[in-house]
Amino acid sequence: MYLAEFKTRVEHKEATENTLLAYKSARDIALAELAPTHSIRLGLALNFSVFYYEILNSPDRACNLTKQVSLLNLNFLRDLNLNLTLLTTNLEEESGDEIKEAEGKRESSEQQ
Repeated sequence: MYLAEFKTRVEHKEATENTLLAYKSARDIALAELAPTHSIRLGLALNFSVFYYEILNSPDRACNLTKQVSLLNLNFLRDLNLNLTLLTTNLEEESGDEIKEAEGKRESSEQQ
């Protein structure tokens, strides 16, 4: 990306095309290999959106990329929150059952 920032004319076009191909390749790998919240994947998306905005002068593409990443992370966080809620509920139920069993054993031993 940095070459595309200061090169002129033909060199600028070539550097821009090479950078775009590199970002697309990195994005494809990141989508296949990294979790939506992985810091490298998020950093790549940020840099790619800056490239769209500043080098390609395409704020719409930059915004769309940012929205896609945001939606992926929101969905991931919703799923994570749901799973944590279910785990907490299960833990509370299991703990409640253990407390009831312990109280029952204590009452039974006190009656004897």
